[in-house]
Amino acid sequence: MEENGYESVLCVKPDVHVYRIPPRATNRGYRAAEWQLDQPSWSGRLRITAKGQMAYIKLEDRTSGELFAQAPVDQFPGTAVESVTDSSRYFVIRIEDGNGRRAFIGIGFGDRGDAFDFNVALQDHFKWVKQQCEFAKQAQNPDQSPKLDLGFKEGQTIKLNIANMKKKEGTAGNPRARPACTGGLSLLPPPPGGKTSTLIPPPGEQLSVGGSLVQPAVAPTSVGGASVPWPQPKPATAATADIWGDFTKSTGSTSSQTQPGWVQF
Repeated sequence: MEENGYESVLCVKPDVHVYRIPPRATNRGYRAAEWQLDQPSWSGRLRITAKGQMAYIKLEDRTSGELFAQAPVDQFPGTAVESVTDSSRYFVIRIEDGNGRRAFIGIGFGDRGDAFDFNVALQDHFKWVKQQCEFAKQAQNPDQSPKLDLGFKEGQTIKLNIANMKKKEGTAGNPRARPACTGGLSLLPPPPGGKTSTLIPPPGEQLSVGGSLVQPAVAPTSVGGASVPWPQPKPATAATADIWGDFTKSTGSTSSQTQPGWVQF
């Protein structure tokens, strides 16, 4: 990855101390207790910047901003920045002067929060660098990226549990019930031609037309190939004749006389 042309600031801490450290005799790590912590060699401001993949730890004067020392960091954790084994507020950094000369010095923060921010700023930067490298590799070799395998393995099965679903009302096979009329019984339309149908009394009764009793016509019934007439109604008794007689009398008198207050057409 090529370095960008601009430099970004990752972290700024106004109070940092620099210590001279003795050479490390073994590989057990650095210990801040071996430094003269009450006598720092220099105190000033720390600033972490980033340019491309590289991060730079810069030690500057608090007032003028003059650069005291600079430590380029190409990876973290690494040899450019190391933590001490006995404290979380002190680190060992490798500074360079730009002419190929290098030296290891110790730095320390008076506040643990400042040391934590220093550590996190470097971690976040190199985490971003790692992601950018992975994206660049995938762009160059898209076929080598892992593919998601959704196929069934040998002997693998799948079960589908489909619950019984009720048919929706109004769909085919379940017609919607016709709503009842709000006005009561629904009336059928009159037959074509406008003629009034003739009333047929039920069996066993007689119809009076114009004051005389009319015997209803009885249709014969066919049973086993032979015509069998309907049973004839019994002759009307005296009580029945009186009732129909009153009905005929009232009918005849009503039809022949005009009620007062009505206009006859």
